[in-house]
Amino acid sequence: MKRKIVVSLLAMCMVTGMFTGCGSQQQAQESVQTVEQQQATVETTQITPASVEVKEAVAPKYVFLFIGDGMSYPQFQAASDYLGAIADDDYEKALPSTKYDTREGAVLDGPVKLNFMDFEVAGSAVTYDSCSFAPDSASTATSIATGKKTYSGMINVDESGAVEYETIAEKLHAQKGWKVGVISSVNINHATPAAFYAHQASRNNYYEIGLELVESGFEYFAGGGLKKVTGNDKDKTSLYELAEAAGYKVAFTQKDAQKVTAEDGKVLLIDEHLADSDAMAYDMDRQDGEWALADYVTKGIEVLENENGFFLMCEGGKIDWACHANDAGATVTDTLAMADAVQVAVDFADKHPEETLILVTGDHETGGLTIGYAGTDYDTYLDTLANQTISYAQFDAQYVAKYKENGTSFEDAMKDVEALFGLKQSGEEGDRLVLTDYEMERLRTAYDLSISGYDAKEYSQEQYVLYGTYNPFSVTVTHILNNKSGVDFTSYSHTGLPVAVFADGKGSDQFGGYYDNTDIYHRLAKLLDVK
Repeated sequence: MKRKIVVSLLAMCMVTGMFTGCGSQQQAQESVQTVEQQQATVETTQITPASVEVKEAVAPKYVFLFIGDGMSYPQFQAASDYLGAIADDDYEKALPSTKYDTREGAVLDGPVKLNFMDFEVAGSAVTYDSCSFAPDSASTATSIATGKKTYSGMINVDESGAVEYETIAEKLHAQKGWKVGVISSVNINHATPAAFYAHQASRNNYYEIGLELVESGFEYFAGGGLKKVTGNDKDKTSLYELAEAAGYKVAFTQKDAQKVTAEDGKVLLIDEHLADSDAMAYDMDRQDGEWALADYVTKGIEVLENENGFFLMCEGGKIDWACHANDAGATVTDTLAMADAVQVAVDFADKHPEETLILVTGDHETGGLTIGYAGTDYDTYLDTLANQTISYAQFDAQYVAKYKENGTSFEDAMKDVEALFGLKQSGEEGDRLVLTDYEMERLRTAYDLSISGYDAKEYSQEQYVLYGTYNPFSVTVTHILNNKSGVDFTSYSHTGLPVAVFADGKGSDQFGGYYDNTDIYHRLAKLLDVK
């Protein structure tokens, strides 16, 4: 592992033609309905601040909001269980459901809590939007940022697309003079970060969203690169040039980012080591010395800290992308990377205990991740995931893409699979990583399909269930490793699970209970006394 692990010391919208996922690479054949079609779909009753009862509390002046995109209970619990598994030498002998396995006499110490799992308050929020019980990031982030419901695919506008909603970040910036920061491990003009500064009828309006980023005047943006920097036709002025003209210091290297200070005023930091779809690399793929999400939070505090107050939203966006691809290993490590980022806020709060509030939540669940798999008789072996050393995305890019080009044999490809994922064709009796005849057949079928010039648009129903829109060989490798670990996925898109809301610090007692995701905004807005 190339990263610090912080532990506890410390869906799809089913309107015809709507969006299928958070990540652009996960969105298969997106299309945007007309406003008239959307209006005909459903009548929605918006939840108002008057419906929320908030206790009297002294307002914090430093607020951190962490959103794990696609992160619900299964994602952070799997990461917690994984830490427990790799920490316990006797884990292989123990029953996950009990502390003692009397058959073997082994002891299971249990999960190792992530830092936010030990926060003072834990609540839950339901995530449905105006058209689906399995919503997308645009609508759910809108609910968190504005307290309003809307259709999947729409950002901070009502179902007609005509009425714009002001976000909590915009209100704090305008009404209280707070500094504001927005961080994401995916593209900064992607749906979740955009929901704190943009207002668009389509989340795909990346250039227009980028224009709103520039116009927001927020002091700190950081993470993945902007999408559609010069628009769809590549004939518009670069968003980066516009940002510089608006007074932003734009940095594309770690060296330049390290030099940034509060004296620079407004800054836009683009990760130097962009990977798939110009997002930050999966934490599993990140090399020593390369900035992680936590580093951007550290720099954000340096830029934003002032006596008046600040609001900082940080998204762990690639949790969602990993879940779309059913890559449990990458899901776990990116969830841990977000916990590392949360720890930076915890350390800050230790120095400002009477002034800081930290919230950690998700926008929705992705992938239908489950802990427990029929093929292992419901035993779990999450330490098996530690054998994976590369994300599905980099395996696609660095290896699978070359197999067809080079005419690589299945046998040679399997050597890479063993080196990178630990799965092997032979080994000692009891080695869980040895592939069965059934698993080998699945891999060979998927490999043949991968190098034959497959087209996801022409998948049969059976093939879609097996591979989604992903490379058949890559996704079969991760599926098999997932299952050998005792976990599984039910979907390549979003689900309707509620999400957790963890709160710590000043005003945290406002966030307990079971409520709608719009209440996250309303409780925060009332606590901070914004109009």
